[in-house]
Amino acid sequence: MQAAMDITTKYCHKEMEAYGSCVASHPGTWQQQCHELKMKVAQCTSSHPVIQKIRQDCSKEFVEFESCLRQNQDQPTSCSPHVARFLGCAETVDLSGVATNPVPQPS
Repeated sequence: MQAAMDITTKYCHKEMEAYGSCVASHPGTWQQQCHELKMKVAQCTSSHPVIQKIRQDCSKEFVEFESCLRQNQDQPTSCSPHVARFLGCAETVDLSGVATNPVPQPS
């Protein structure tokens, strides 16, 4: 999991920062206000094999977390247990054989 977090931070830090700031700035309307930034984070993270593997293996926990956020738009921090379950799952993902340094795709 640490490798995935390092990769996410390395390749998607700007997108994650912008999305997090947007959510914090719009507690009641972040779903609408921050949708484009959320899509940028998703696009960035979906391109890395380690992150793809974690999303695949922990999709149930991730979907539950997103559902919680939708249901608690005014209080996103109430979804902390969902985040913990997702991160717990991510810690158990077998990353052996997953390329951690993919060749960049041409634009």
